[in-house]
Amino acid sequence: MSHNFHASSLREYDIRGIVGRTLGVDDARAIGRCFATLLRRAGGTRVVVSRDGRLSSPELEVALVEGLTLSGVDVVRIGLAPTPMLYHAEAVLEVDGGIQITGSHNPAEYNGFKMVMQRRPFFGADIQRIGAMAAAGEWDDGQGSVSDHDFTDTYVGRLIAGYAGGSYRIGWDAGNGAAGPVIERLVQLLPGEHHLLFTNVDGHFPNHHPDPAEVENLVDLQRLVAEKQLDFGLAFDGDGDRIGAVDGQGRVLWGDQLLAILAEPALKETPGATIIADVKASQALFDRIAELGGTPLMWKTGHSPMKTKMHETGAPLAAEMSGHIFFGGDEYGFDDAPYGAVRLIRAIHLSGRSLSELRDAMPEMVNTPELRFRVSEERKFAVIDEVLARLAAADVNTTDGARVTTADGWWLLRASNTQDVLTARAEARDAAGLARLLAAVDAQLAASGVARG
Repeated sequence: MSHNFHASSLREYDIRGIVGRTLGVDDARAIGRCFATLLRRAGGTRVVVSRDGRLSSPELEVALVEGLTLSGVDVVRIGLAPTPMLYHAEAVLEVDGGIQITGSHNPAEYNGFKMVMQRRPFFGADIQRIGAMAAAGEWDDGQGSVSDHDFTDTYVGRLIAGYAGGSYRIGWDAGNGAAGPVIERLVQLLPGEHHLLFTNVDGHFPNHHPDPAEVENLVDLQRLVAEKQLDFGLAFDGDGDRIGAVDGQGRVLWGDQLLAILAEPALKETPGATIIADVKASQALFDRIAELGGTPLMWKTGHSPMKTKMHETGAPLAAEMSGHIFFGGDEYGFDDAPYGAVRLIRAIHLSGRSLSELRDAMPEMVNTPELRFRVSEERKFAVIDEVLARLAAADVNTTDGARVTTADGWWLLRASNTQDVLTARAEARDAAGLARLLAAVDAQLAASGVARG
């Protein structure tokens, strides 16, 4: 017996698709069989499994667990959970791997699988290996067991352990995603006054799309902060591994700005440490890390490359513009938005200033959001290669695509690893400089026969 996945479902960082069209229960079963086989060959025997609140997640979980046990792995189910709770359970329970069923921040009809094996991200070549094994029917037979474990209190206890963040009036928007129940328990343990939005888990996402990286999804939180005159607000994506924030004036703080705040106490505790941010981050962030005595490192976008680089460098902290914030040291090096919320509250408290004051103190840069435009899977990486060839004499960072520094500022052009899109971003000191940077982007795209609009 063998199984072929839809060509679009085997992504760089996860396996993901539209349920009923490009992803289904047969895929889930095959993932279980292949993952279990790889785990057993690596000496492992136990896997923890959890799911988000999407309508399709329960049936995918049943099939996944069936596949895992049919290939001889014991499964510990922890039920409905945000992805960081799965990562945490994989790290502290006596298991050898973990699989989260989640569509993350994608629309409701999507679902997928994020995996970790023996404390390391499972991505790239690992995922392609699953595809090849399934096509060949290369999986072991066996009979594993299934047990259930309520891990929520343990996880929330870890979030709040040693809390010393002061008392604030905070709004929380869980977006009807899997983090909702965790946030409800967490705020019961925090001092201060807390106002909750959309913590009931609902796979229809009836209030707004669960992606705090998009401004329109923060409108409800901004309104709550304004109406209640709160100190600030925090938001989470569909599986709780990305965080968004607005200050008391309703201004959005992006991932690089949150990292700038978190870096100050981190570098006091670990002077000179490496702090990592992705290539989309503001130059103001890298300058701030250096100013604080840290070692800034620009790295590839994507949660798996970030985790791997943190492990290599021993960095205590990393972040992406999208709101993935990663915590090293005793926190295992994964992205955890509820824990990020607790750490942000603490950092604000230690600063002696409000979040609005911290935002006021940041350099005012003129920049674009992430600009995304569709280019075919076959063409997107070739376009980047062509751009880099034309930029051979320029000041260009090739860590992830092309990040070009000029007298006006910088612009970025990169290919998404998860979608058939190119992304661009630019940052300058003034509007005229930004216009010149965007003109340079458009000229490079035009030379490769691509239009940004």
